[in-house]
Amino acid sequence: MATAQAQLETKWWSGGKSPFNVEYGKLMMWYFLMSDTFTFGAFLISYGTIRFSQNFWPDPNHVFNAFPFAGHANLPLAFVSLMTFILIISSVTMVLAVHAGHHMDRKGVIKWMIWTILGGFAFLACQAWEWTHLITGEHAVMIDGQIKEIGTTVSMNPWGPAIKGVMHDGHQVYSTGPVAFGGYFFGITGFHGFHVFSGVVINIVMLIMTVNGVFDRKGHYQMIEKAGLYWHFVDLVWVFVFLCFYLI
Repeated sequence: MATAQAQLETKWWSGGKSPFNVEYGKLMMWYFLMSDTFTFGAFLISYGTIRFSQNFWPDPNHVFNAFPFAGHANLPLAFVSLMTFILIISSVTMVLAVHAGHHMDRKGVIKWMIWTILGGFAFLACQAWEWTHLITGEHAVMIDGQIKEIGTTVSMNPWGPAIKGVMHDGHQVYSTGPVAFGGYFFGITGFHGFHVFSGVVINIVMLIMTVNGVFDRKGHYQMIEKAGLYWHFVDLVWVFVFLCFYLI
């Protein structure tokens, strides 16, 4: 009887005893990332539906064949591979920042957060160059089995409608893809770029708080770990974006 009475008086949800073995803020971050995963998933599923319902689609080996200061030097996917490498390295530096935070190493956190922020800015700069080139630059197409560079004035924009262009070397040139490609490409990569930019801003705030000793006074660096979760999510999403647009 006494045992039953004690069980009735136990307040399991009175506070201080979380039903989850994880800190509240980290749990909420996981919930947010899960909902964001659904958003990206919906976008990519929609893209895949349109992609495989079309009779023709731009060849990524030709569309993404340019490299800064090298033009279309027959380097398919080289530039986006560089972008991917930068993002992966920034994820590694974030891991090191979180590791330093677990050991209350303030200088280590500052050093690796700076490198992570620089990696984020580098990725955004690469994406800005890619967008600028795809919108205003020259594009490579296959003519008589050879790669040719055609200016955008020839309607070679790879996400324009299939309209007739002007004569080039005696051949009629057409645009290489439907409007849907451009809409999805700029929409999804732009949405991901916004997440990268948001992550950079968050990391800058975390860096400022670290420099000011906020986490030392709190006695932990859990905020760095939460920011790390977001940054790793951004890196993971890029893997699927890379797969859908640049490889398939």
